[in-house]
Amino acid sequence: MRIGLVVGNWKMNGGLASNAKLLARLADDWRGEVPRRLAVCVPAPYLAQTQAALGDSPVAWGVQDVSEHAAGAYTGEVSAAMAAEFGCRYAIVGHSERRRLHGESDLIVAAKAGAALDAGLVPIACVGEALAERERGETGRVVTRQVDALVAGLGDRVRECVVAYEPVWAIGTGRTATPAEAEDVHALLRKRLAEAGTGDVTLLYGGSVKAANAGSLFAMPDVDGALVGGASLDADEFLGIARA
Repeated sequence: MRIGLVVGNWKMNGGLASNAKLLARLADDWRGEVPRRLAVCVPAPYLAQTQAALGDSPVAWGVQDVSEHAAGAYTGEVSAAMAAEFGCRYAIVGHSERRRLHGESDLIVAAKAGAALDAGLVPIACVGEALAERERGETGRVVTRQVDALVAGLGDRVRECVVAYEPVWAIGTGRTATPAEAEDVHALLRKRLAEAGTGDVTLLYGGSVKAANAGSLFAMPDVDGALVGGASLDADEFLGIARA
């Protein structure tokens, strides 16, 4: 079922004092006054602090990655079940930084999404093309391959996921796809998912989303919300996006 959703991805940022101010502001100011859900995905060490700060608020929280394994000798990994014990609702999987820096393949991303679902979490599965791929006209091929791997790995359970289109060339660069460019890819993803019987999956756009451009992006028929990076560390900017 499609929902309006804005998710903040703090990446490897934060500190106890700064987190406390940001989380308190979100808990105090967000009352779900628009038909859109709000969530933050925080570094794993801050899950307990986030749970305590947001527990009674309408703001949900999650993790930025989970292991594809349930348990075992995987030093440094965090399982989806561990995240669930801290009240997480969401888990980002397959972010382009994980794919690029840690060599995560489409198959691993699908396995991580499955592990999140098994633990009762909603995976936010990221897809997107690099600049060189876009310039070669390969955007459709790349994102189709990535979402097809999710369908192959999860089957009907894909309908329980959120898919985030994040053009790699727009992440943290200040550049963003135009609303029309974002809609073109979202429409392609929607069509591909519909062919698999899961066309009502929530689709988010990510890539230098700001309060100034969020409204025009959200006006697109297949853009259901946003996965927000750096702007989610600024309460005013993040709430402005959520209310756009």
